[in-house]
Amino acid sequence: MLKLGLIAGGGGLPVEIAEHCQRSGRPLFVVRLKGFAGDALAPYAGAEVGIAELGKCIKVLKRAGCQAICLAGNVARPDFASLVPDLRGLTLLPKVIATARKGDDALLRLLVTEFEREGFAVEGAHDVMDDLTLGAGPLGRHVPEDETLADARKALDVARAIGRLDIGQAAVVARGLVLAVEAQEGTDAMLSRVAELPAHLRGKPGGGIGVLAKAPKPIQETRVDLPTIGLATVHGVARAGLAGIVGEAGRLLVLDREETIALADELGVFILGVEPAQGGAGLE
Repeated sequence: MLKLGLIAGGGGLPVEIAEHCQRSGRPLFVVRLKGFAGDALAPYAGAEVGIAELGKCIKVLKRAGCQAICLAGNVARPDFASLVPDLRGLTLLPKVIATARKGDDALLRLLVTEFEREGFAVEGAHDVMDDLTLGAGPLGRHVPEDETLADARKALDVARAIGRLDIGQAAVVARGLVLAVEAQEGTDAMLSRVAELPAHLRGKPGGGIGVLAKAPKPIQETRVDLPTIGLATVHGVARAGLAGIVGEAGRLLVLDREETIALADELGVFILGVEPAQGGAGLE
């Protein structure tokens, strides 16, 4: 069992991974990214590192004896002009800026390559915790009605289309109409926008219509950026008057699984996984 260096941004995913390692006895060291990682990670052995301090990050990981790393959590794209890099970060910064113009996925692949060059094995969150991903079929007691399946198919098609352009990972469709696509604002903010639309377009809480779909980008580095849902997603879907959520089995992370299922059951929201290879199949 390789000692894991968890490079942690914001949100609940890094905390789930840290708790899993603690329960399973896996040796862990947490690199808390300054300004992003939450206080819940403070009790774990680790260090705080600035987002541009690549040299320091590698040094503390090696000093701690880490052999594998996992990058997890939310990190907003920085203002590159305001970064304060260390020497290693400064050396890489021109390449980072040039790569960032190609999109978020290209930037993540660059970072993964840098860690692999240093000899670290790079593990995805779903590699560390094999029960994190959505399985095929319904998760919870609610299932989509027949008329909702067409929206689910289209929403997945739209999510995959914007993914090919490296725009985002999520889309909302109701009665065949695309209500929103995700860009830099993230899924929660997108769902808040949907909630502000006229009620006849999106339904109402408790009697929702329409579907949120999330899918990874086709060229995506899946070890560091699989799409995620959790309690906030279910709340957002319900507030937006949508019927449910669809994602690709094995390619969508479900945080706080038991609590998320219970909340979806309570609010009448379905969560459905379809096999990625099926494309639109499985939603018939």
